[in-house]
Amino acid sequence: MHVEDSQIKDFIIDAGLISKSEVEDAEKEAKSKKKPLSDILISKGKFSDDDLRRVQAYILGIPFINLKGQILNRDILNLIPEPIARKHNIIAFAKKEDSLEVAMLDTDDLQALNSIKKKVGLKILPRLTDSESMRGALIQYQKNLQDEFGDIIKNDSDEIKTITEKLPADSTSEGDLKKLAEELPVVRIVDTLLKHAIIQNASDIHIEPLEDQILVRYRIDGILHDAMILPKHIGYSLVARVKVLSSLKLDEKRLPQDGRFKINMNGEKVSFRVSTLPVYYGEKTVMRLLRESVSGFTLESLGFHGKALELLHKALQHTTGMILTTGPTGSGKSTTLYTMLDILNTSDINISTIEDPIEYQMKRINQTQVKPEIGLTFASGLRTLVRQDPDVIMVGEIRDNETASLAINASLTGHLVLSTLHTNSAAGAVPRLIDMKVEPFLIISTIDAIIAQRLVRKLSDKKEKYYLSKAEVESISKVINLNNVLEVLKEEKIVGSKDSWDNIPFYRPMKDAGEEGFKSRIGIYEVLNVSTAVKDLIIKGSTTEDIELQAKKEGMLSMIEDGIFKAAQGLTTIEEVLRVVSE
Repeated sequence: MHVEDSQIKDFIIDAGLISKSEVEDAEKEAKSKKKPLSDILISKGKFSDDDLRRVQAYILGIPFINLKGQILNRDILNLIPEPIARKHNIIAFAKKEDSLEVAMLDTDDLQALNSIKKKVGLKILPRLTDSESMRGALIQYQKNLQDEFGDIIKNDSDEIKTITEKLPADSTSEGDLKKLAEELPVVRIVDTLLKHAIIQNASDIHIEPLEDQILVRYRIDGILHDAMILPKHIGYSLVARVKVLSSLKLDEKRLPQDGRFKINMNGEKVSFRVSTLPVYYGEKTVMRLLRESVSGFTLESLGFHGKALELLHKALQHTTGMILTTGPTGSGKSTTLYTMLDILNTSDINISTIEDPIEYQMKRINQTQVKPEIGLTFASGLRTLVRQDPDVIMVGEIRDNETASLAINASLTGHLVLSTLHTNSAAGAVPRLIDMKVEPFLIISTIDAIIAQRLVRKLSDKKEKYYLSKAEVESISKVINLNNVLEVLKEEKIVGSKDSWDNIPFYRPMKDAGEEGFKSRIGIYEVLNVSTAVKDLIIKGSTTEDIELQAKKEGMLSMIEDGIFKAAQGLTTIEEVLRVVSE
């Protein structure tokens, strides 16, 4: 049931989904890179994976099934074991006397179809579905978090209480604490916490001790949600278990600690970055989830477009210089850097990194973890990296004068350097570097582009259309240059040349959508080109506002303008953009 590139090409052109010239350009690129046409169309942002699946379903004559929001019959679901379902992205959803309907993401997976046919002894009827339907269906293999914890607490609460009462609250015996952490009920609770965080695509787990209970919260798509409330006596053992997993000192409760551990769930490797902090009612534990593979991201899929995208691709072709990303913690800077490294990661390039922590592991890249306790800092590591014959160097973060100076010197001596800074805007990176004693003439000699970014929640399919009133347009115009945004929308052919804000639709979650109104996140960016005019302003010691104004004159969309651009595309809401940029 394979679909040929020629079939996809003919269908797209006949249906008028994109222009013939765009398809032919993509076809040439596919042949030169020896990749399927569908991969190129997706990487260019012309189609999503799910759009291509709909096209394939139509060509093959296979029904396309939408399972979103459907509660599946558990007996039918369990006909395909969970490990097989997750490995092959295949779900059983309907059964007749002699046949079983299965939803898939890849109808070429004949091995999975044959093995399921042998197991169930029925005729298999394959159907294509979208990735969101598949995620929702796979989650139904699991009991919800409340149910699982309810069972554990109901069955094991007395046992856990007996175990925890064996140790006084002020116990300092590491042996006793380790024994506590290895008790089966404690292990089961922590494993359940981690499993559900991965299934729900959480980025962080918070375990917070309150006066008479333990609050567990997950951060999903940038928003914290209460996941579970546990009895107070369980919290003591949870912290001990997490400390054992991350090789922290079990008997140290007065000082913060940082650690790390890794688990493998259904073939997916996930690292957890752990931080413990003494608080009034005990120790608060926060775990950051880091998926180890970043392969497959493109700058387009992250949300870059237009002039900003062209500028970054041009900067990545340079053999020397610097590209900086800026933004607060959790704004996606690391993902942007790793995506650029993935683009640069070819057989003829030597790439070395110095990071704290190593958030993703990448093949063919030499990654070094900072260890200040033994003297391996960003600065000392960077000194060694330049003697390792690298073409590209990635410095996880420029935190101090010494690291800034070494990064600048590395870019001056024949290396392309990628790094991050903590500033609120792209233009704000300039005074930050000057504060670090970097001379202005060195800044203009090395830096090619500066990115500032935030993450906004993406709208799901449960969205409704609306139009801005004149009063709303006037209100937004007071803080955003809407004319500038409209020009870019027209340039990139998102709207027609004669369209105005009166007839450009925006979207918001349906009233009954609840938390399902948003799904995943996308970046909003500003990409500052260090042009000749901007260099002159830096040398003159101009303010951040002057540099930003000049960049906008040269075509830079500010972050908030890029957010409105994406809201006009139906990707997010105006309220979400304003919430994130104003934080």
